[in-house]
Amino acid sequence: MGYDYYDYYGYSSSPYASSDVAAAGILGALGALIGIIIFICLAIYVIQVIAYWKLFTKAGEQGWKSIVPIYNLVILYKISGVSPWLLLIFLASFIPVIGAIAVFVLNIYQTNQLSKSFGKDIGYTIGLIFLAPIFYMILAFGSATYIGPGGNNSNNNQPTTDAE
Repeated sequence: MGYDYYDYYGYSSSPYASSDVAAAGILGALGALIGIIIFICLAIYVIQVIAYWKLFTKAGEQGWKSIVPIYNLVILYKISGVSPWLLLIFLASFIPVIGAIAVFVLNIYQTNQLSKSFGKDIGYTIGLIFLAPIFYMILAFGSATYIGPGGNNSNNNQPTTDAE
């Protein structure tokens, strides 16, 4: 007779046609999800750039230094009171486990020194580590003032004398 099972029930003659449509839908949804993730990452990056710009100006540096890729870390380490030469530890990240641990410890140390540089304590350091965009914005636009690298102010190191 020449009729096909799929034609009888109103389906396409190809058993794979419906799966092609489903695959296109899945790929479309995946593309939309990737687009949303890229948008969120770009928004967080812009927030970080704005916060770094304001932090740099609070610390007496020029704001444009916050957008130059490796130079911004050198200045951030200088503001924090950490030697910029420690950035060479990032080269150790090519060593599988030890390098990752070294970079992790260095980042925590630098973040702690940065919070001390603005008169904050260990609780603020924890906030900078886990909720970085929010706490950097608070640090940049809040009432915190820069007191010196690592929290050391040159006036605090001099002994005070009473004139009696």
